[in-house]
Amino acid sequence: MSVPAVVQNGRLDLLAANDLGRALYADLFTMAQQPPNFARYVFLDPRAEDFYADLDEAKDLLVAVLRATAGRDPLDKQVTALVGELSARSTGFGTRRAKHDVHRHSRGRKVVHHPAVGTMDLAYDDFALPGEPLRSLLLASRGLGPAVDVTICDLGAGVGEKGGPGRPRGHGQTPGVGRFTLPRGRDGSTRPHY
Repeated sequence: MSVPAVVQNGRLDLLAANDLGRALYADLFTMAQQPPNFARYVFLDPRAEDFYADLDEAKDLLVAVLRATAGRDPLDKQVTALVGELSARSTGFGTRRAKHDVHRHSRGRKVVHHPAVGTMDLAYDDFALPGEPLRSLLLASRGLGPAVDVTICDLGAGVGEKGGPGRPRGHGQTPGVGRFTLPRGRDGSTRPHY
């Protein structure tokens, strides 16, 4: 696959990633709390301010996605725990959640500032996985113009190289389906953390 791709669940945990997906979202894979989680990154990790060109838009979207997930199963203890954690640790999460926006994003545009390759203006598509309604495949496509092709190629050039945008190949990775890898937990396992 020649575009960044990740598999995520409704709680916004990254469950698997191809090499380009791991390189694009490298910051998430180095967070202390694993599995990597988009909501924790955006609300609790100061690196997100530099990564997202429009951090407020990213925060609004992620809160709406979490609200939709909680609406599907209000008794899900892991979603409730994540919402509680974000409410307690982030000053802006509760205010955004109080707006009661519900959203499932399936496509759009995202501008990010990647520390290794610079600004990337990406189009993305989020596809629900057949038989797995709470999991989706998020593809950051070539996007808008030839400059994006170059930055994705630059991102890919560093994958597997020591010091490149992704972790060195074989470092804490277990082969998954195709070229996807599963994030490792603190205990070293690759079992999903649902």
